[in-house]
Amino acid sequence: MSDPTIKGLPPPPVKYDGSNFRIAIVHARWNDAIIKALLDGTINKLKEQGVKEENIVVKSVPGSYELPFATKQLIEAGKVQSANAAPSMIASSTTNLLSLIDNTSSTQPAEPQPKSSAGSSGPLTTPFDAVISIGCLIKGSTMHFEYICDAVTHGLMRIQLDTGTPVVFGVLTALNDDQALERAGIGRGEKGKGHNHGEDWGLAAVELAAQNKDWTKGVL
Repeated sequence: MSDPTIKGLPPPPVKYDGSNFRIAIVHARWNDAIIKALLDGTINKLKEQGVKEENIVVKSVPGSYELPFATKQLIEAGKVQSANAAPSMIASSTTNLLSLIDNTSSTQPAEPQPKSSAGSSGPLTTPFDAVISIGCLIKGSTMHFEYICDAVTHGLMRIQLDTGTPVVFGVLTALNDDQALERAGIGRGEKGKGHNHGEDWGLAAVELAAQNKDWTKGVL
C-alpha cells in the first residue's frame, strides 16, 4: 500500500527561469536503482524549469557519507573554473596602455576579447548556483544508519552556510526498502508507485538559486 504521508512540493509562488543557472548534482551509488530514479526525476524537473542540459554537472561518490566532502569540493571547483575562464584584467589593461604608446595600433585590427561565460553558447563556467546532494540510507540492524544520517545532515547544512551556495538535501532516510522505493516513485505497492522526491529537489534548487542571486544583490 502506498504511504499516504508522501507528499510532493507544490509549485513555487513565482515561476523561476533556470536558463542561466549552472547546477551540480552529486549522488551516492549505494541503492543504485533508487538513486537512478531520483537522479532522473531531478534532472527532468531542472530541464522543465529551463536549466540547460549542458549546465547540469553530475558526479558520483561511493556512498552518502562522502556527499558532504564531494559537495564542498564541487562548489570550490566551480569557483576555480570560473576564475580560470574569466578574461585577465591585468592583460587587458596592459594591452590598452600599449595601444596608447604605439601610434600604429589604430591601423591594426583589435584583439578579440574573450566572451563572458554567461554570454557564450557553450556550457557555463560560472560558479554553481546550487548543488543537489542525493543519497539513500535504509535502516539496518545496527547503529550505522543513525550515525551516517546525522553526519551527512549536519555536514551538508554546514557547507551551504559556510560557502553561501544553496545545497539541496536530497538524501532519503528510510526505515525499509519500500519506503525508499515509494519516495523514488518506483514503489511496488498495488495502489501506486509513490512520489519521486527528485522532482521536489529540482524545483527547490532553481528556486533557491534565483532567490539567492537576488539576496546577494540586496534585492528582497
